[in-house]
Amino acid sequence: MRVFWFLLLTMVVVVTAVTLAVVGGGGSAVLQDVEPQRFTDPLPTTRPVGRADVEALRLPMAARGYRMADVDEALSRLGAELAERDARIAELESALAGAQASAVTTGTDLFEQPGDRPTGPGGRQTGGPARGEEGGR
Repeated sequence: MRVFWFLLLTMVVVVTAVTLAVVGGGGSAVLQDVEPQRFTDPLPTTRPVGRADVEALRLPMAARGYRMADVDEALSRLGAELAERDARIAELESALAGAQASAVTTGTDLFEQPGDRPTGPGGRQTGGPARGEEGGR
């Protein structure tokens, strides 16, 4: 019976000593306070976000998952970039539709380069095979 009480007392002393050492019961703290992780490599602010930026994005971890403030910041930035690009695409598509509509009414080819088909006097093509001739045979 004495052995049981001796082991119990020894165990209580050891647990108390370890607890005091961990929580810093002495003059100096054993476990230092750690600075929380911060978003160290945010998305670029001086240029548009690219695919490589999104692939390189690493969000800091928190106790239960990711830090909400950093995730919200990254998602709002990506949403703003996508909205800006969608607006630019819509603007370019409407400009193209307007150019195509004016080309249809005037009968010009939108995709013809200025030097592709030179025309002679009277709007006739020059440099091509004449009517009835085979080109290059």
